[in-house]
Amino acid sequence: MDLEIRHLRMICALAETGSVTRAAARLGLSQPAITSRLHHLENLVGATLFVRSRSGVEPTPLGSQVVARARIVLAEVDALLGDLRVPRGPDGVLRLGSVHVACVASIVGRVSEALPGREVSLRIEPSAALLAEALSRGHLDAALIGVIEGFDITLVAPVVSRTLVPRYPIFVALSAAHPLAAQEEISLADLREEAWISPPGADDGSLAALRASCRAAGYEPRVLYDAPSGAARPLVAEGHGVRLVDPSWPVPSGVSVRPLAGEPQVARLVVAWRRDRLSAACASALYRGLADAYGDHVDGNPAFSRWWRTHPEVHPLT
Repeated sequence: MDLEIRHLRMICALAETGSVTRAAARLGLSQPAITSRLHHLENLVGATLFVRSRSGVEPTPLGSQVVARARIVLAEVDALLGDLRVPRGPDGVLRLGSVHVACVASIVGRVSEALPGREVSLRIEPSAALLAEALSRGHLDAALIGVIEGFDITLVAPVVSRTLVPRYPIFVALSAAHPLAAQEEISLADLREEAWISPPGADDGSLAALRASCRAAGYEPRVLYDAPSGAARPLVAEGHGVRLVDPSWPVPSGVSVRPLAGEPQVARLVVAWRRDRLSAACASALYRGLADAYGDHVDGNPAFSRWWRTHPEVHPLT
């Protein structure tokens, strides 16, 4: 068996999700198919690349080296696809979309620096599914998309993508006066009596992922509120409910933001673009700009900053 691109995507998915189940969901394969391909690849390499852990699977030292090189190869493959068409938006404006993450505050400036001479417009949209649809219909040229593990977003040609942050944990926000607020991390099981605020972008799997995680912790969450991201903060601060949040946001007054024990909710960020609108060089510059924008905000929450510094394997490849 020769080494193929699909094998590289498989081992990256295993490393990023830490789970055969979630890797299979991301790639649209069965779990036996993932396991079979991994065994074939390990036979080809002549060594074990992944081992079972308490939380799923994790790469061996050799596996980590293979994954790191696979990411480089996949980045080059995606760039090669972009070279197939040499494009530019009709009026020179880069129509960019983004999920509602902390780095939106820096995106326009950083992308403008990376692409001098291009005017940047920005659409902030909590739904990854709507961003993907806007890309496919040509309403956007590129987008920064957040994807909850186990709930993949379909991107249709000529849209291609490159992973920016392969894996990061989702945190929980609760009132600073809550009895659990002082803990370093919070068990999802300890939130069984709380009222929940629905995550934004429910159509892309975020609400389903919340329900699945809570069920795994032994209960059905009481989702009583549906509010845009900003509107939810007073509800949390006053103790009316708790909600899942992007970990890089600065902690608002009256609110405590803490990691969830065992990381029951994880996501990734991908940069997606239309290869009929952006050349390979422009796509690479866009990626660098978005990586810089994200890096500007990793210190917004000290708890996430500590996590980020101890996980260099998830830092953007620039």
